[in-house]
Amino acid sequence: MVEPEERPSVAGQRLGAPESMGISTLEPGQQPPTMPPGRQVSIRVQMLDDTQEVFEVSVRHSLLSNLFISLHFDVWLDLLKPILKQIRRPKNTILRFVVKFFPPDHTQLLEELTRYLFALQIKHDLACGRLTCNESSAALLVSHIVQCKTFKIFYQSPQHSESLSAGQVMVNGQKQSLNLGQSPDGRHPSPLTSPLLTDAGFIRTDDEDEVRRKRFPTDKAYFIAKELLTTERTYLKDLEVITVSFQKSVEKDEAMPDSLRNLIFASFEPVYKFHETFLKDVEQRLAQWEGRSNAHIKGDYQRIGDVMLKNIQGLKLLTAHLQKHSEALLELERMCRSSRKLEGLCRDFELQKVCYLPLNIFFLRPLHRLMHYKQILERLCKHYPPTHDDFRDSRAALADVSEMVVQLHGTLIKMENFQKLLELKKDLIGIDNLALPGREFIRLGCLSKLSGKGLQQRMFFLFNDVLMYTSRGMTASNQFKVHGQLPLYGMTIRESEDEWGVPHSFTLFGQRQSVVVAASSASEMEKWVEDIKMAIELADKCNGPSAEILSSSFTDSSKSLTESSADQESDDDLSTSQTSLERQTPHRGNTTVHVCWHRNTSVSMVDFSVALENQLSGNLLRKFKNSNGWQKLWVVFTNFSLFFYKTHQDEYPLASLPLLGYSITIPSESENIHKDYVFKLHFKSHVYYFRSESEYTFERWMEVIRSATCSSSHIRSLSRKEPHVY
Repeated sequence: MVEPEERPSVAGQRLGAPESMGISTLEPGQQPPTMPPGRQVSIRVQMLDDTQEVFEVSVRHSLLSNLFISLHFDVWLDLLKPILKQIRRPKNTILRFVVKFFPPDHTQLLEELTRYLFALQIKHDLACGRLTCNESSAALLVSHIVQCKTFKIFYQSPQHSESLSAGQVMVNGQKQSLNLGQSPDGRHPSPLTSPLLTDAGFIRTDDEDEVRRKRFPTDKAYFIAKELLTTERTYLKDLEVITVSFQKSVEKDEAMPDSLRNLIFASFEPVYKFHETFLKDVEQRLAQWEGRSNAHIKGDYQRIGDVMLKNIQGLKLLTAHLQKHSEALLELERMCRSSRKLEGLCRDFELQKVCYLPLNIFFLRPLHRLMHYKQILERLCKHYPPTHDDFRDSRAALADVSEMVVQLHGTLIKMENFQKLLELKKDLIGIDNLALPGREFIRLGCLSKLSGKGLQQRMFFLFNDVLMYTSRGMTASNQFKVHGQLPLYGMTIRESEDEWGVPHSFTLFGQRQSVVVAASSASEMEKWVEDIKMAIELADKCNGPSAEILSSSFTDSSKSLTESSADQESDDDLSTSQTSLERQTPHRGNTTVHVCWHRNTSVSMVDFSVALENQLSGNLLRKFKNSNGWQKLWVVFTNFSLFFYKTHQDEYPLASLPLLGYSITIPSESENIHKDYVFKLHFKSHVYYFRSESEYTFERWMEVIRSATCSSSHIRSLSRKEPHVY
């Protein structure tokens, strides 16, 4: 059997073109012959679930070009030969769709549908005696089958009540026998709507969508609660990066002192265990809400505020542990500076697939989660009228979590800035002690610098005390080498498009030098000018320039900061001047800095914070521009990227899609999507379509992705300084 084509991807790889990786009856490189189209004939095929399907095919074409399946009738049919040469009377012939070859290792079957079809074949062969197995194996297989197509229907009357399991069912008041896998109306379901496929498969029909909409609640509160569930699953996985994966790496090596080990894991493990229970509570409530649990008969469970209130009150007792996480991050950084062995351990761990974000981001996840709870409860309280049964608990939970956010918000702001300085330090060479006390990161991005050679692309880094400009080094580490830095104290800025004849250009007048730069667009220039002016005002209010910053920043303290010396260093020099730090640093080609470089854009600290605090996750259906089918994926949005998994249980993402530079829109009529709740992501020739399950989830995905694709100025940070108390 030829498995349908799948788009495979590996961790860190962007989604690409289709490539077959499944089991095939064709030899490697073998292709069906090209033939002219002939007359059409109806071919009847009996499927593995005993249903019969009719296909209209060309008799002059091969089976492979028509059906992409393997068939046999007394003998196996050749997929490469025309149908008419093998079947004399196709109208009177019933072909059977069966498995010809079984792989020695079932893990080679990549598709959920393929595994399901192979399971049907084995089940059929066991039933007819073609395959044999011992009694214990047979009992195990039967138990799996019963647990998979089993269900219960409760019928209650004034006289009696009874529970009917698979094998019996009440239809129109009368008992009728029901075979496993058979619906009450007597029809056999198609393999395409099997539980295996709908839970984790890659094809969804319109009929199935309609059935799902009728079966599951449609209240907005339900989808808000479901967002809590999906994001809580992702959050627990993020905690496991520290409590499970990182702890295992630490235990294999004695590089980490016991004091630091106890500080990290003693503060994270109680939080992890608490959220394990929290997740179970949310999962149980959603099951009751959807009617998948018998408990809904006993009470009203279409609410989530009571669950949130109980767990937020429990989380308040862990505030001391949450405060320890920032202390643990600071101590880890201090220890890494003094221990190359510990630094190497952390660097090697970041190269593991499970560490899909910079390690220090995971230390901030508990604080970010408080922001998520606050946002979810705000939407819930806004949706409920004050008379709703769940409004009081939701409002009380919002007040409790808001109190925690106010208490920890200052720590979060400081730690997000510290984390970003640590991350930027890995991307830069030629500067020491980037994470100085009092230094705040404001914006990074591409600007073209005007010099004697013309306009040259440079990466600029704006802090509250200095503006640095760099070039990307042609080295294995792909770091950016600092060319120069401009102290902000005493600096002035002036738009100079008319003066130089360069669109979107402005001049920075420093005490030692002047620099002319140009942005890629008017909006980019506006954001840079606004943030630089704000940073200059902050620097002028301080006690003047810091001599320590200016003298210790460059690795070579004798290097001049004048414009001429910076311009004399060519790009070729960048590939030869490797510092010890550069040689130790692994390849860093997919960080936010590199994405900004390649897509000629910029991001602010506010953007980084929003991209981390507005995390979202859940199932989406994805379609490529030139493909027909929709693929079901578990998708996580965080840190300006979409991360793709097959299911939420996966330990690490299969692929990622950085969103900086992308546009998010709704497909036009000419694109012939004709589906509800579809949004489109596109950057140049790269186009992806995604389908969500409801209007609420569609709006939420649009909202969070726009926050990553639309950069903002640092002025927006004023709204983050004072969180509201409810």
